[in-house]
Amino acid sequence: MSEHAYGMKKTVAMGVDEADARVREELKKEGFGVLTEIDVKATLKTKIDVDFRPYRILGACNPPLAHRALSEETDIGLLLPCNVVVYEGDDPNTSVVAALDPKIQLSITGRADIEPLADEVRARLVRVIQAV
Repeated sequence: MSEHAYGMKKTVAMGVDEADARVREELKKEGFGVLTEIDVKATLKTKIDVDFRPYRILGACNPPLAHRALSEETDIGLLLPCNVVVYEGDDPNTSVVAALDPKIQLSITGRADIEPLADEVRARLVRVIQAV
C-alpha cells in the first residue's frame, strides 16, 4: 500500500469487477456499507461522449462512526461519506483501490477532539485496502 498527500492506494492483480466485489466484502467486514456509487466511465460517456477507463467511486459509510461524527458536529456531514475508488490499472489485469485519508478529510474541521474518530476510520480503511 502506498500513501500520498490525501489518500492511500494499492494496485491489485485482478480486474475491476473482482476488485470492486472484494472492496465491498472487506468494507462490510469493517462495518461499512456502500451508500452511493458513481460509475465514472458510464457517466462520462453519457454526459460528454468521452471514453474513460473503468472507474468507480464508492461512498462508504459506517453508521456507528458516522453517528459519532455527526453527534460531535452536525455539519460534518459535508465531509461524509468516505470515498473509496476502484479503477482499471495501467497494466493489464490490474486494478487500483484507493481511499481518501479520513485524517486529512476531517482535519479541516480544526477540531482535535475529532482526531481519535478519524484515526479509527483510517485504521479500518487501511485494513480494507490491505485485505483486497
